[in-house]
Amino acid sequence: MNNQVKEKLMNIVFFMAAFTSILAVSLICIFLFVNGFPAFAKIGTLNFLLGTEWSPSDTPSLFGILPMIVGSLYITAGAILIGVPIGILTAVYLSHVCPKKLYKKMKSGVELLAGIPSVIYGFFGMVTIVPFTGNSILSACILLGIMILPTIIGLAESALKAVPEQYYEGALALGAGHYRSVFYVVFPAAKSGIMASIVLGIGRAIGETMAVIMVAGNQARMPVSLFKGARTLTANIVIEMGYAAELHREALIATGVVLLVFILIINLSFSALKRGEN
Repeated sequence: MNNQVKEKLMNIVFFMAAFTSILAVSLICIFLFVNGFPAFAKIGTLNFLLGTEWSPSDTPSLFGILPMIVGSLYITAGAILIGVPIGILTAVYLSHVCPKKLYKKMKSGVELLAGIPSVIYGFFGMVTIVPFTGNSILSACILLGIMILPTIIGLAESALKAVPEQYYEGALALGAGHYRSVFYVVFPAAKSGIMASIVLGIGRAIGETMAVIMVAGNQARMPVSLFKGARTLTANIVIEMGYAAELHREALIATGVVLLVFILIINLSFSALKRGEN
């Protein structure tokens, strides 16, 4: 087999791999939209998105997901406020401050955090966080803030290490100190990768289900306090899909459509931000 045939064969393999990924995403989107849009038509888009009552068992049934949208946004925002500063500062420490002997242990600990199942995080939250803050939005924020750390730390550290060493050395040569060189030269140069880590952290937080169910209280009502319970979009789907039927099931799939739209908006916003920087 000559080199040209090998190259064509590998091009086909790579194309099929990329096509399979795109096809999988497309099929998921098609399934959600085809099965979710009937609920928008039957319930009414505004009634579904802005309704504050979720009571599938009532007559007539009420399907308003605004409490779940607000709950998801509150919990995600709280997780980002907790996880992003800690994650980015940890990434800076690992990339430019941590001693080599300690680095391997610290890195292994971060990687271990990434491998822990969500249900274990949920048990941890129930035992260590809930006794102090109750089954509440705050509990979910703290727990998700911990859960998104591996994603943010790993990607942010990689972005910081990818910055050419000459940037740091040049700043030192001009008289800047170690930390000033890191935060005023290296950090801005790695901004794109750091933003990517934050976006993926947001995606992890807004899409988390099991751990949130175990600590957030799962109350399908408008959130009124950080110390009161709330239900997220993902929790709403998981809790009720097992026994849902007909319009109730369609409404839960439509909830998935709303969640997918949120994720798409986040990713498109990040893409637009990167284009604006360039």
